[in-house]
Amino acid sequence: MLRDFRPTLAMMPLHAITEVYGEEGLRERFLHEISRFGEADRVRLEQALDLAADLHGGQRRVREPYLNHLLRVTIRILHYYRVDDVDVLVAALLHDAAEDQADKLVGSADTTAALDRLGELFGPRVRRLIAAVTNPEYTPDRHEHEQYREHLAESLDAEPWARVIKISDFTDNGVGVIHTTGPKVSSSARKYRPLVPLFRELIPRADTPLSDAAKAHILDQLDLAEERFAAILDGRV
Repeated sequence: MLRDFRPTLAMMPLHAITEVYGEEGLRERFLHEISRFGEADRVRLEQALDLAADLHGGQRRVREPYLNHLLRVTIRILHYYRVDDVDVLVAALLHDAAEDQADKLVGSADTTAALDRLGELFGPRVRRLIAAVTNPEYTPDRHEHEQYREHLAESLDAEPWARVIKISDFTDNGVGVIHTTGPKVSSSARKYRPLVPLFRELIPRADTPLSDAAKAHILDQLDLAEERFAAILDGRV
């Protein structure tokens, strides 16, 4: 039983848990992290996890279940950023639901309807946070990555708590680029590298709702991401 390994899981890096124990290990780590919450909050978080697992069931990220990504994003916010705001954690678990799984939520590809459904289930603040990190439809006349950065700059400027979700998502995708394989390595590096300056500006802001220690940790992670992007795209080691 993985419960016997809980002390080990509590100390392991998230991608190491993924490699050794997979989704089951990440679930155990998540349950360990939320054990400090009251019962009502734990139930709400477990409901969000169950919905994420149902919506993203069968979806994969190269060589792993997509749910692993959602669990790592949320555990990172809990453990490394020391955030106990349940709305933020619910939104982290479901941050890709409207964008990727609107059909399962509302029976159509209507992202707005999917966001509304998430709001009905978990409240208007959760809806607002997920909306802030949900990509809009891009116009075909400009590069998608450029429009992606502009969208984030605008939406994260207006929603400080959404910055917390998006920087954990970025860390999993950007710093974690070394854990993927094939063409996605370079495509991810090209997509996420232009976001480093944006986050360097956003994270230290006074209204970013994180401790100084968490902000310092994130800035170190941005340095590491840039080193990895340079190694991949520029051949620098």
